[in-house]
Amino acid sequence: MTPPFDFPGRVLLSGASGVIGSSFVRAAPSHRIHTFPLVRRKPLKENEIEWNPQSSDPVADPSRLEAIDAVLHLSGANVAAHRWTKQYREEIFHSRVDSTRHLVRLLQTLKNPPRLLLCASATGLYGSRGEEILNEDSAPGHGFLAETCQAWEAAAHEARQAGIRVVSLRFGIVLAHDGALAKMLPAFRLGLGARLGNGRQWMSWITLTDLLSALFHILRDDSIAGPVNLTAPQPVTNAEFTRALGRALHRPAILAAPAFALRLALGGMAEEGLLASTRVLPARLLRAGFTFEAPDIATALADLL
Repeated sequence: MTPPFDFPGRVLLSGASGVIGSSFVRAAPSHRIHTFPLVRRKPLKENEIEWNPQSSDPVADPSRLEAIDAVLHLSGANVAAHRWTKQYREEIFHSRVDSTRHLVRLLQTLKNPPRLLLCASATGLYGSRGEEILNEDSAPGHGFLAETCQAWEAAAHEARQAGIRVVSLRFGIVLAHDGALAKMLPAFRLGLGARLGNGRQWMSWITLTDLLSALFHILRDDSIAGPVNLTAPQPVTNAEFTRALGRALHRPAILAAPAFALRLALGGMAEEGLLASTRVLPARLLRAGFTFEAPDIATALADLL
């Protein structure tokens, strides 16, 4: 077993410009953590480290990684940024899997490798499973996202050969002031909020605040390894989420976006994302004694809005 994470600590971070990464960087000092962002441009700050995630030699000066305690790897193309053409599917896959392989191989060459690798994954690994209740021991599902997440996690787990504790962070839908929620709010505030399809598909969500707290919890608890679902303990159907958001904004939310229209407009992203039913529970976090500030959607939306 790897020794407990000793604070203050040094965390190498990819994806630092994203919602989760930038929030982690802001919160880290209060947890006595020093962050070292990996950047694709020339570094502008002393703690930044230049890298090329698609290169087999991703960091020009690997010696800078010798004193790192943990790695938080969040890099990857945004699955919701574009329609899933063949070319963009390849970008989604390779930006995750290849960058992880290259990073892990680099970590394996270090004289003093980090003790922990936290690597992003997603609840998309489970596929669309209807009413089935899923936890970390559930089998993977089918589809492009499921296959991508399986390959992503497999690449990260290779770090165990260097004695590194590996945690695959299976993110649910992250509710934050930025991101998906921000895109929904204008329509809902106009009373034009709509469920997606029949609304019976399950949504596994988590607030950004709880997600960050979970990351710091995992950093401290060396007994946590393998896949961890970063989702709230009370998933909701899309119809329930739509009603809850409407109530929180004191606006009606009675419309529906037909499934066929979503599939026509968005293709695979609609089928495996917006219309997929994934009912996930955070079994490992709960067993580890983690407490959610927003376990239910009403509390989450009240805090955010």
